[in-house]
Amino acid sequence: MDNIKKNDTTSSWYSQLKKPKFAPPAWLFGPVWTFLYVLIIISFGYVGYLFFKNEIPFIVLFPFILNLIFNLIFVPIQFGLKSNFLAALDILLVLGTMIWAFVSIYPYASWIVYVNIPYLLWVSFATFLQLTVTWLNR
Repeated sequence: MDNIKKNDTTSSWYSQLKKPKFAPPAWLFGPVWTFLYVLIIISFGYVGYLFFKNEIPFIVLFPFILNLIFNLIFVPIQFGLKSNFLAALDILLVLGTMIWAFVSIYPYASWIVYVNIPYLLWVSFATFLQLTVTWLNR
């Protein structure tokens, strides 16, 4: 029962935030992230495979690890802590580590960068959206 109340409170909190007109409907985030996580699991998993086969150094794997961490903590920050500011910082870290990861892996497996273009586009949009929501609700 407490979980239901908590979800209602979180949902209510987010729905009451000021959002820009270009904000997509809430139902869209689930399907988009499901698709993106499939791409991430396959491509980032391959990077891990390359590392364990000693075909890439740890410094190439490292930004992928950071990207996953920053990606996974976004929801607890945004909806658990209800902190737009920290969520904005986190999404900037997601975008930054993603760019770092793609630059790092490109000489070894360029297909990983190409297959993750949807991820890059979505996170770029999500970054702009989060920064806008943060600004509107300061």
